[in-house]
Amino acid sequence: MAHLPSLPRDATLLDVFRKFPETCTPLLEFHEVLLRGPSPFTEGERELIAAYVSGLNGCRYCHGVHTGTAERLGIASGAIASLLAGDTEADIPPKMRPVLEVAAKLTERADGVTESDAQAIFAAGWNEAAYYHLVGVVALFNFMNRLVEGLGIELNPAYAEAAAQRLADRGYRLLIDMLRTTSPSR
Repeated sequence: MAHLPSLPRDATLLDVFRKFPETCTPLLEFHEVLLRGPSPFTEGERELIAAYVSGLNGCRYCHGVHTGTAERLGIASGAIASLLAGDTEADIPPKMRPVLEVAAKLTERADGVTESDAQAIFAAGWNEAAYYHLVGVVALFNFMNRLVEGLGIELNPAYAEAAAQRLADRGYRLLIDMLRTTSPSR
């Protein structure tokens, strides 16, 4: 149940975005650039990182939406759940394994990543831009998970499925445009 009395009991993150467009519009613009802009990672790989971090944090809402999005963007169905269950044989490309190890370490502790962790990313064939995008996605979803959980936004599986489809098809631009057209301050 949403913790803000002005929101519906079954509020979605979209309700939060509409209530606070002055901060949510730039936040969504950052999502669009980081998750859909040019990157060494595919859109699906970035959504995989987002879903994995959200699962590690126990944020059912973000985990549900971004798992669905990642799978629609080419990540093997069930792979994220397998990873979170500790399956070392999960259907994840080998090149992504050190990426997800760093995502887990950075999620667990802000100071948990070492130079050898960064070097493992580079040894797997990723460049500095990939490392930056990895850290950016992890940081963004640690923030988003706390925003969602702190506001009491709960997962509605039907909404999560629709949101995942929308994000896979159109990215975050639709949300940004919607906030710009409905916000009285813009």
